[in-house]
Amino acid sequence: MKVIKTKSELADCLQQFRNQQKTIGFVPTMGALHEGHLSLVAKSTESCDITVVSIFVNPTQFNDKNDLANYPRCVEKDCALLEKAGCNVVFTPEVEEMYPEPDTRQFSFGNLDKVMEGEHRPGHFNGVAQIVSKLFDAVKPDKAFFGLKDFQQVAIIKAMVKQLNMKLEIVPCPIIREADGLAKSSRNMLLEPQYRAIAPKIHQTLAEAAKKRDCTPEQLCQWITSTIDATQLLKTEYVQIVNFDTLMPVEKLTEAEKPIICIAVWAGKIRLIDNFVL
Repeated sequence: MKVIKTKSELADCLQQFRNQQKTIGFVPTMGALHEGHLSLVAKSTESCDITVVSIFVNPTQFNDKNDLANYPRCVEKDCALLEKAGCNVVFTPEVEEMYPEPDTRQFSFGNLDKVMEGEHRPGHFNGVAQIVSKLFDAVKPDKAFFGLKDFQQVAIIKAMVKQLNMKLEIVPCPIIREADGLAKSSRNMLLEPQYRAIAPKIHQTLAEAAKKRDCTPEQLCQWITSTIDATQLLKTEYVQIVNFDTLMPVEKLTEAEKPIICIAVWAGKIRLIDNFVL
C-alpha cells in the first residue's frame, strides 16, 4: 500500500494502473476510520481493481471552528486499518496541497442544499462540493463509494457530478450500525459515556416511528422529537420526512411518496445524524 501526499505523485501512480487497464475505486474520508468506512473500502475492492482512499479533514465544510479543531485525527491508525482492508493507495494531502489558493466556487443545488443539513449548517455542502470535486479531479476514479448515513450528502454529490459532467459512477452503500443500533460515525468516539449509552435511542425511535403509518408526517415528526427529547440527555435539532429522490417534504406516508426520515440530534456537545427509509 502506498501513502501519497501530493496530487502530482498521485497522478503518476494512478496513471501506471490506468496504463494496465485497471479500474479505480475511490473512498473519500476525513479519517478516524470505523467499520462504516471499511465497508466502503470492501465494496470498492470487490468491484474495482485498485482502491484509493483519501484522508483529509476539509476545513471549508465546517461552519463551526470548534468542530473542525476537535475532529478526531489518527492517520497512522487509519493507514494500518486500510492496509489490512486491501486498500492500494492512501492520499493524505495537507491543506495547502488541496487549497493552494482560496476556493471561491459557489455551487447551486436548487432545493437539495436548502433543507435539513443545508438549513442548519450554512455553507457546509458548498464546502463538500469544493473538496469532493477537487478529489475527483485528482483521483479520476471509475467509481466512488459513499455511505448513506450522510444521505443528503450523497444526493448533493450526485447532483455535482451531473453538473460538472464528470465521468464516474457514485455508489451509495448501506449504513453500518453498532450492535445497539447507533449509526457508526467518527464522532461517536467523542461521546462521553452517558451520552454514548443513550445515543441508540435515536435509531430505536426511528424504527418505532416506521410502524406508525396512520400518522401524518407532521404528527410523526412531533412524536419522534418528543420521544427523543424526553431522554433529557438528547436534544433534537431537526427531524424531517422527505422524498428519497427530491428531498422535498412528503404529504403522506405512502410508498408512492418514497418517504425517508432524516434527523440530527445533539448528544451533549456532539451532533449525530441518522436516517430511516419508511
